[in-house]
Amino acid sequence: MYAPLRPDPSLPPVRINLYSDTQTRPSPAMREAMLGAGVGDEQLGLDPSVNALCERVAAMLGKEAAMFLPSGAMCNSVAILTHCRPGDEIIAHETAHIIEAEGGAPWALAGARVLGLRGARGMFSADDLRAALTMPSRYAAPQVLLEIEQTANLGGGTIWPLATLRDLVGIARAAGMATHMDGARLMNAVVASGISAAAYAAPFDTVWIDFTKGLGAPLGAVLAGSADLIDRAWRWKQRLGGALRQAGICAAACLYALDHNVDRLAEDHANARDLAAGLAAIGGLNVEPPETNLVYVDVAASGRTPGDWAAALRAQGIMVSVMGATRLRLCIHLDVTGTDIIETIAAFHNLA
Repeated sequence: MYAPLRPDPSLPPVRINLYSDTQTRPSPAMREAMLGAGVGDEQLGLDPSVNALCERVAAMLGKEAAMFLPSGAMCNSVAILTHCRPGDEIIAHETAHIIEAEGGAPWALAGARVLGLRGARGMFSADDLRAALTMPSRYAAPQVLLEIEQTANLGGGTIWPLATLRDLVGIARAAGMATHMDGARLMNAVVASGISAAAYAAPFDTVWIDFTKGLGAPLGAVLAGSADLIDRAWRWKQRLGGALRQAGICAAACLYALDHNVDRLAEDHANARDLAAGLAAIGGLNVEPPETNLVYVDVAASGRTPGDWAAALRAQGIMVSVMGATRLRLCIHLDVTGTDIIETIAAFHNLA
């Protein structure tokens, strides 16, 4: 029921993997960097590669300190556990990753519930947030944390405008709330908008970036915040099994990604636009214009389910995601080439 299924051996190998940007594989040069990494006991602060990565990310995000964790989901859990207590309430968009894709972790681990706000393309407004706030009362759960996902995955890879973020954080702070940014694809927002990571991160108490998506590393995310917050977060890092040993091998891949794989995200965004334009010309497909590297396609008018489309494409060696009752998601990353885009558009045309 829960364990991943092995691939069907009767299917052809995946030639074009548009399932997610988590499908990226370390390049030969990244593997070389990992092989030569300096390592030590991360739990004792002795791993030079982890230390260098945390210092670099903290500086990049404009924060005092940072910690290395195996995954972005663990970053969210550690941050929520640090900010919240059982019975607290978190406010996020109704399609946020912490609601849709983390197994109920805020409820199960922190005992905190998440209030999901509606809003187009994965975002809500300042007025939406004001309307959701409750007066302090012994009858109501304390609203202690505002959570934002940049970019908004299920919203279509959309970018929260900086002015909106500042307004939302100002409202939250006036209500006595802490703030947390799920920055899984923050660097996509940075490259697409030209706004620095530090500017996006500045209003938030905690923020993290993921290295296993468009940045192409095999493992790792970094959570940043004040020195006091990160110090307290170490208790939860330890409790959840996120305290590591010779983690520098993986941290070296993340450092390589910062040096070589950030600016090239613009190629992914261009490929996403090309893919969206090609698919939009096919009858029965409603394509959402992409802002970054995610292309969402509503297939309701095609007469086929998303599962039908995904299965037919997979039979040709093309892997995509089924997202709900009517949508497919095609995710562009560093292992997807311009030629792959052309072949994918042709495959959709043939199936249509």
